[in-house]
Amino acid sequence: MENHAHILAQLQALVSVPDDELEAIANVILAEDVVFDVAHPVNQLVGRQAVLDSFYRPLRAALHATRRRDELFIKGDNRRDFGGHWIASVTHYVGNFHAPLHGVRPHNSLAFLRSGEFYQIEKGQITLARLIPDFIDLMRQARRLPIKEMLGTEMLFPGPATHDGVLPQEGDGSLSLDVVEGMLGDLHVFDPDSFESKSQTGDDGYWHDDMLWYGPCGIGSNYRWDGFVKDHRESFLRAFPDRKGGNHYCRIGDGNFAAVSGWPSMTMTHKGDYLGVAATNKALTLRVMDFYRVADKKIMENWVLLDYGQLFEQMGFDIFAAHAKMK
Repeated sequence: MENHAHILAQLQALVSVPDDELEAIANVILAEDVVFDVAHPVNQLVGRQAVLDSFYRPLRAALHATRRRDELFIKGDNRRDFGGHWIASVTHYVGNFHAPLHGVRPHNSLAFLRSGEFYQIEKGQITLARLIPDFIDLMRQARRLPIKEMLGTEMLFPGPATHDGVLPQEGDGSLSLDVVEGMLGDLHVFDPDSFESKSQTGDDGYWHDDMLWYGPCGIGSNYRWDGFVKDHRESFLRAFPDRKGGNHYCRIGDGNFAAVSGWPSMTMTHKGDYLGVAATNKALTLRVMDFYRVADKKIMENWVLLDYGQLFEQMGFDIFAAHAKMK
């Protein structure tokens, strides 16, 4: 049995210990041949030293006195054929943003870099990690965001309303994941006029009337199904009407929570304008992470991390270059 509290403590230490202790912590928690797949522009890092040099050291240098603040930290055996024992988390890397980070310019003030993370664990070490830090939201916090259109409410990701998302002790993870998988199965087909999908809302629907959906920068967050449609679903489906999702390498449930991720999850064609980028008719893919809280067989909250840096790049818009040119 993995010691998940120990793994959480080691992940926290990777960003907070003094520089001369970092290698020792990394040797404990990261397998020597670990692979980190990180959102664009970092992308794939292979081996412990590459992960330290290209992910953790730049992060520690950019966010002075970095701390890791987890909102969700759940575990489970993977229900997908990819297999393995996994940890999934929604976290924030917190610090004073004093130095550039992967092309994002600092503003010398407090920043919360939110991140969705999946870790495969073998014998107490991370062997594979997939992370989507919201670098675009870091641009927003630094007051240099080159997106022409915004949708929902841009906000700090809250923890679950029940305040029990870190190593939850109550609930049935298998049943929570069943609800999420049922929702995902019916979400594929939608009415092009109303943008409705069967079994999503109403007394027998998967989503609670008071659902909260927390999205990445550019989409933002929204409340209730009508808010979700207005501030995300309608614009997304107009832009990508043939989107197909659910290509997940990992699905886990833990207590009243579940998490799924695909790398990529979606395939789609850019047929309509989106977030200020004109339609290109290009075939695109999208890296996705979704985290859910379920209560009484209803989805109450959904935290969503999407690799929009890579999506914009595929649409022909280099958001990092545009950010660099801003005054």
